[in-house]
Amino acid sequence: MDEAEKRDESVNKATIHTACECQSKLGADLDERRHVIRAWARDRHGGKELVAPAHSIGADKPHFEVAWSCPICTRNQLRSFSADALSFSAS
Repeated sequence: MDEAEKRDESVNKATIHTACECQSKLGADLDERRHVIRAWARDRHGGKELVAPAHSIGADKPHFEVAWSCPICTRNQLRSFSADALSFSAS
């Protein structure tokens, strides 16, 4: 295990969830700066998890947004979140 992998394992993470317009479930893990570490989409029919590119917008503000590109329907999704509502835990 290299140093980058060790750092990734010790990061506190918060997980957010939402639904896409196609009804697939979107999710993302955020670090303490509210930057996206990992994002995914879960197909509502088969439950298969796919990588869903995502990034946070205005992560330094109390209310910020996360944008996903849904790999199932190819739509771009933008959702707002409150930093106060996040709960971080060690990975």
